[in-house]
Amino acid sequence: MGKILAIDYGKKRIGIAISDSKKSIAFPLKTIVNKEIFISLKEIIQTEKIEAIVLGEPKSLNNNENILLLEVIKFKKKIISLFSLPVYLVDERFTSKIASKIILDANIKKMKRRDKSLIDKVSASLILETYLKKN
Repeated sequence: MGKILAIDYGKKRIGIAISDSKKSIAFPLKTIVNKEIFISLKEIIQTEKIEAIVLGEPKSLNNNENILLLEVIKFKKKIISLFSLPVYLVDERFTSKIASKIILDANIKKMKRRDKSLIDKVSASLILETYLKKN
């Protein structure tokens, strides 16, 4: 059985999360610098036997398109063309705020909490959890 990969896309950093093989639990995996994403994705897809990708869909609070959405759509098309995997969009509103709260509640030291890459990969795991619950 393959796994599901989740991506929290950002202009600088991209958070990555992965499911277990039963597709029931989401784990934060890593944060990747945007310019290195396709090299890292190729490696993860091959080693982890990824069968689908979930991509955070940025929307504004009133459900309109976000400025970043056009970049995410372009990113989605490139993933499909490079890896021939299905890519599903999942609403990512509030994931960064929820991730910050989770990190704060986990009693992580202040210096570690300031590391935005931690928020990115926790946000990716929240996007993946949303997808896993619905499917």
